[in-house]
Amino acid sequence: MNKLLAGVLPQEGGLEASVSGKYTAAIGLCGLLTLVGVAAGIHSLYAGHEHTFGVSREVPWGVLIAAYVFFVVTSTGLCIVSSIGHVFGFKNFNPIAKRAVFMSIATIVAGFLVIAFEIENSWRMPVGNVIGANATSNIWWMGTLYGAYLFFMLIEFVMLQKNDHKTATAFGLAGLLTGVAAHSNLGAVFGLLNAREFWHGPYMPIYFITSAAMSGCVAIIFFTYIAYRANNWKMSSEMEKAMEGVAKVGALMMAVIIFFTCWKMISGISGHPPGKYEAIMTLLSGKYALNFWGGEVMLGMVIPFVIILAVRGKSMPMLFAASLAGMIGIYFMRYDLVIVGQLVPHYHGMGLVDYPELLSYTPSLHENLVVVGGVAFCVMLFLMGEKLFRGHVAEDH
Repeated sequence: MNKLLAGVLPQEGGLEASVSGKYTAAIGLCGLLTLVGVAAGIHSLYAGHEHTFGVSREVPWGVLIAAYVFFVVTSTGLCIVSSIGHVFGFKNFNPIAKRAVFMSIATIVAGFLVIAFEIENSWRMPVGNVIGANATSNIWWMGTLYGAYLFFMLIEFVMLQKNDHKTATAFGLAGLLTGVAAHSNLGAVFGLLNAREFWHGPYMPIYFITSAAMSGCVAIIFFTYIAYRANNWKMSSEMEKAMEGVAKVGALMMAVIIFFTCWKMISGISGHPPGKYEAIMTLLSGKYALNFWGGEVMLGMVIPFVIILAVRGKSMPMLFAASLAGMIGIYFMRYDLVIVGQLVPHYHGMGLVDYPELLSYTPSLHENLVVVGGVAFCVMLFLMGEKLFRGHVAEDH
């Protein structure tokens, strides 16, 4: 216990001494950017999406959907990582459990903030989810399951703060099962759309769960390292072992995602399947090639994978570099998945006059501001959590 606390609490002057003007400035900046994003979102609701967003009838899902997917994927992944320790009993992962649970809450709340402004009548969503329940709708299940998931994670976090680990484990398991169900259902939202060949297929829910685990590993390394560096703390050997274990699990998930990606590309070009081939070629050699090769492949998979293997998960600065590259690359993954899947017109290849071979989409200022606001809100919650919960002090479970 003392060793764990030694690795979490500040080495000089206590936590209060570490809360400086820089911390206050960071909170203020994040709060300001959040307000700007919310203001842009409210204005878009008032003026109408058709006037403020870059989406169209042909490309109805834009960067806000991509950002929402990014946040909820990360949240589910953080839940999976946290459950390895205090739910399934792998004690090496216990030091990162509290922060992982808290950040799973922070990221999904940020996701809800973003998606609220993507839905043009967002104030009707909570009411409609209850009185207009439709068990045949994947979208309805997504909202319902993610709502239950957030509830379970909140209770789990409260129980962890009260050191009631038996109850926390029960709610952690409920949150994990609900989160996995919600996330696989999110994959089904894409995978069951027959009209979008780029998305359609039974592997999409499995891909979403695997990529969530990868995202969770990358995110907890990223946030933990920043917390320790910002407060000038020294990691205990237990925390270093936990980070090493998380990094190795993350590398395994990256290998699986590389496998998925390779076969997705191969299946998309073999035999030139209509609709899917054009989307794949847009990624491989078209307008989104830089996103794919530079963002998805290099930053999201290859560079983090190589770094983790090279240092064997033992160098914290190198793990942070891998996690930073991974976070950026994973965002490109979500953006490309959402946008490229809509660029092939339904009447592609029919030779219609004045009908584009491929559609286009460019995020508007309002959309970008809402995304920035969501990211700033998530960062603000992270900073506030580090102070309010004293660095998420780890204890034996």
